[in-house]
Amino acid sequence: MKIAIVSDTHDNRALLRAAAIDAVRLGAEAILHCGDVVAPSTLSVVQDINVPFHVIHGNNTGDLVSLIHLSQREGNQIVYHGQDAGIELGGRRIFMVHYPHYARAMALTGDWDIVCCGHDHRHAVEEIENVRGGKTIYANPGSTGGVGAEPTWLMAELDNLTFELHTVPAATR
Repeated sequence: MKIAIVSDTHDNRALLRAAAIDAVRLGAEAILHCGDVVAPSTLSVVQDINVPFHVIHGNNTGDLVSLIHLSQREGNQIVYHGQDAGIELGGRRIFMVHYPHYARAMALTGDWDIVCCGHDHRHAVEEIENVRGGKTIYANPGSTGGVGAEPTWLMAELDNLTFELHTVPAATR
């Protein structure tokens, strides 16, 4: 199973939509947003993309009540989890949180196969040795909204835990 990981879109609707369309075109079966959507209306640009869209909030929260209402609309693919989330996709345990220090701490527990985050707008994929003697993948897609950096997102292949960094297509910038 392939999933896309995005973060820190900061209301850049065009870049979020372009990243989501590109991800689905490349085979993503779900999209994870690691926070800083800001305005819930930003997510309207992905409502017609027919894959589950898991989202948490970050430190730029916007209107959380509207985000909850948006995620509860019938037929909606958007799943709002709050400040963090533990989900299972493709047989992998995935933890989503906005902050890198929190993500690294959760990776150390060994409870998760992948811990993904955002916040610092710097893309990274690392293996972290956990307390159980195994390794947990730490994944940060950078800023999909292009805040202070080129807009990027990650594609994860869950079967073999490989990750590929993608730049949002230039035509949308």
